[in-house]
Amino acid sequence: MSEKVWFITGASRGFGRIWAEDALKRGDKVVATARKLADIAPLADEFGDAVLPLVLDVTSRDQVAEVVATAHAHFGRLDIVVNNAGYALIGAIEEASDAEVRAEFDTNVFGPLSVIQAALPLLRAQGCGHVIGVSSVQGVAAGPITGLYNASKWAFEALHESLSKEVAQFGIKVTLLEPNAYATDFSSQSSLKLTTGIDAYAETRAQVFAGGASTKFGDPAATSASLFKVVDSEEPPLRFFLGTEGLPVARAAYAERLAVWESWEDASNAAQGQPGI
Repeated sequence: MSEKVWFITGASRGFGRIWAEDALKRGDKVVATARKLADIAPLADEFGDAVLPLVLDVTSRDQVAEVVATAHAHFGRLDIVVNNAGYALIGAIEEASDAEVRAEFDTNVFGPLSVIQAALPLLRAQGCGHVIGVSSVQGVAAGPITGLYNASKWAFEALHESLSKEVAQFGIKVTLLEPNAYATDFSSQSSLKLTTGIDAYAETRAQVFAGGASTKFGDPAATSASLFKVVDSEEPPLRFFLGTEGLPVARAAYAERLAVWESWEDASNAAQGQPGI
């Protein structure tokens, strides 16, 4: 089957919009979802019946279930389910309010979980399907001032890794996309929220923002071809970096972790105690 049916959250802009358009251009069908219908309705003007625009707030579990069912009924199947909707909460751990943290996890973790749980019975019945989770290089290594966003993506990563081990038996594939910084509007106010600052972290915050100002952004239009290679593969990877930043970050992070674990190996082993005691 060459033609695929995509279900994409957060399709109004950024990666979601680019992937929806490029999937349609290559002859696939797309269920494009976003919070506002006006943001995705133009896709139908351009691509006609090949696209189904639907309003979806991923934080509404009931709406997720309804929209996933509608999408499946409309096209008769779902081949690729892309959890792309999300945003970054920026601020020190101490600075974030309970409401801000819960909102971050509602969108970045519980929303995608609702989509997965709504889609899985349909994918199992099909005996196939591919769940794509849009994570981040920051789901591999955490840094200051982005800790709550990191935490949401680390949870997101664990969710998909466990999922991959549970659903392979049903012919369902799982891939985590881990992009570095791209020239999308992810740094706009709609995708990035700032906590109220505490003076004690002002210097750290300034250093992080200064570092971000020198970031070399990737071209988001260049990501579609790589994504299509992943979804068209018979054996897609569980994790896939988008861009050049991820692998060097992972190498450094895991080298440091291994070095620390190994330096404390004797103390770790001593904590095992004596067998049978």
